[in-house]
Amino acid sequence: ITAILKDQLIVNLLKEEQSPQNKITVVGVGAVGMACAISILMKDLADELALFDVMEDDLKAEVMNLQHCSLFLRTAKIISGKDYRVTANSKLVIITAGACQQEGESHLNLVQHSVNIFKFIIPNVVKYSPNCKLLIVSNPVDTLTYVAWKLSGFPKNRVIGSGCNLDSARFRYLVGERLGLHPLSCHGWVLGEHGNSIALQTRCVFTVCYITSGSFTLYV
Repeated sequence: ITAILKDQLIVNLLKEEQSPQNKITVVGVGAVGMACAISILMKDLADELALFDVMEDDLKAEVMNLQHCSLFLRTAKIISGKDYRVTANSKLVIITAGACQQEGESHLNLVQHSVNIFKFIIPNVVKYSPNCKLLIVSNPVDTLTYVAWKLSGFPKNRVIGSGCNLDSARFRYLVGERLGLHPLSCHGWVLGEHGNSIALQTRCVFTVCYITSGSFTLYV
């Protein structure tokens, strides 16, 4: 009777641990990885952010910075580790880890070193997050996206490369700077390999002025 009464009187005010609904993992905490992490936090894209890196000291320092800033952010949980279990149950895994590019070295020369790294990363990510989507940012991104797709066994719509998005953003900025316009008013795309072999395809759209019936748009 005492035990039953105790159960009725005592209420657990703490919620039970639940699996995250929108967990994002960033593999690699270099400059690109941390830029991704900060963007995720600022845009409130995840209810849990996990950071993974084999360089434990660098990882601890970067995570500590993010955790101290979490007072100003809405993401409830920021975790890290060099054990792949920290990546478990991720909805999206962003891969930024890879071989370091030397000065003057082309992206394609990095292939073999980065492929060897991916042979270890991808199977472990898939093991703990079999239903995730992979976003590949490591260079050479085109080749490594293909490698990640093959290693993961995922359908092709679940393995995505960042492609030429960065090149396109740079291109739009430079066009806007040259013409004295905001980059959002310039629409251009860089096609092909993210590297030295690229092609430019541009359709720059500038809003010139507004009148009562709408706006004039100039196509260049």
